Amino acid sequence: MAEKQYDCIIKNARIVRPKADAVEKGDIAIKNGKIAELAPDLDTAQAQTIIDAKQKLAFPGLVDAHMHTGIYNPLAEDALQESRAAAMGGVTSSLNYIRTGAYYLNKSGPYADFYPEVLDISKDRFYVDYAYHLAPMMKKHIEEIPMLVDKFGVTSFKIFMFYGSYGLHGRSTDQSDFLMTPPDEKYDFAHFEFIMRGIKKSMDMYPSKKDDICLSLHCETAEIMAAYTKLVEEDGTLSGLRAYHESRPPHSEGLAISIAAYLAHETDCVNINLLHLSSFKALDAATRMALAFPHINFKREVTIGHLLLDVDSPCGLHAKVNPPIRPREDVEALWEAVLAGQVDWVCSDHACCKEEMKTDRQKPDEVFLAKSGFGGTEYLLSGLVSEGRKRGMSYQHMAELVCLNPARRYGLHNKGDLAPHMDADIVLLDPDKSFIVRAAESESGQGYTPFEGQELTGKIMQVFLRGQSIYEDGKVVGKPQGRYLSRPY
Repeated sequence: MAEKQYDCIIKNARIVRPKADAVEKGDIAIKNGKIAELAPDLDTAQAQTIIDAKQKLAFPGLVDAHMHTGIYNPLAEDALQESRAAAMGGVTSSLNYIRTGAYYLNKSGPYADFYPEVLDISKDRFYVDYAYHLAPMMKKHIEEIPMLVDKFGVTSFKIFMFYGSYGLHGRSTDQSDFLMTPPDEKYDFAHFEFIMRGIKKSMDMYPSKKDDICLSLHCETAEIMAAYTKLVEEDGTLSGLRAYHESRPPHSEGLAISIAAYLAHETDCVNINLLHLSSFKALDAATRMALAFPHINFKREVTIGHLLLDVDSPCGLHAKVNPPIRPREDVEALWEAVLAGQVDWVCSDHACCKEEMKTDRQKPDEVFLAKSGFGGTEYLLSGLVSEGRKRGMSYQHMAELVCLNPARRYGLHNKGDLAPHMDADIVLLDPDKSFIVRAAESESGQGYTPFEGQELTGKIMQVFLRGQSIYEDGKVVGKPQGRYLSRPY
């Protein structure tokens, strides 16, 4: 018997391609894990397997550009469990922030020793393809940036601007203890400048990779937050998410963005990502800095949590995150920016923090004692489709925000689109099927979700990773087959 031309054909799909003029009806042929052809009415006799999409939307596999795997739970456990949540959400490429210091592996040292351990733990534990962003926490790490680019294919790095005198959840009395940095070093603006100079050096050393090497920043200002936290606590009239919002005010974001932008200008570190912008003031500062420094290639990120939740959401402290969930007027400002094309990608900032550690046992209603972060990768596409459609957003624009744009920025050149020769990462979504978010139905090990009870319209029916089905009939299937993405990929 003659060998079939294709391994699989997905028939009768409505194909969503980023930047396309329209959603086109057609078939998708897959061969050896790649997309072989897109066309109407492909010959099914040429395929070993036929899947009828029944007019569902076919999105590219999502690239969740901002996740934290192993932050609150052992990395081996988190990788296995939370990548199942990613697969459930249509995510086929998981980009995870990780660093030395408290949380994650709870150890310090050079990345030459630390990162191989991360990769060893991660191997055969991910249900989706994965990569890591690294944060240079000390001088030694800056020296290692060229090695990380060349040897390990790490092309994206991060600065946590508020760690100067703040911990992950609030005030920190001993910076070096929390960050596990040498006692004679500081994690401050000077260190941030030197990180930028180290990244610029790597861009010069590897000109073929310079467009893929970038720096991401969590933009909040520790001094402003410390002062306003004290004011909120002394006043005592606010509680919950609103108190946390007031303790980390939006102008803290704006100031940090302005400082980061000027340092990028000073160091000629031209590829800058402004992470999880949460407020009108943050957006305003980002716009002003782009005008002031047009030679800097700024990208702007927003999370699905900041688009779906506000300070009055019934989830309460389950939605504590950094930067905070904001009032409704900030949420609407984010949506206006998304619709106007002023946001480059939407992500989850997924960080599984289990119920038993999320809030303080003695004072479960005290927001300043609760842990920061929550999961949400499993609702990234459905949340965007559900709310985006209400606001007139096209499916193609959605695919840019959760597929193409993050893939291109982070050096995943075989991801983010449906086109011949690209990885056959495909999501079949029924845009008319509604469901109620229930934590009990999630693949995540978190045990709760701040989106509990929300009705979303747009349900993921099947997900393919490099041509293999990894989610169908409401459950993750098969064994972990995610591959490490050494970039540029």
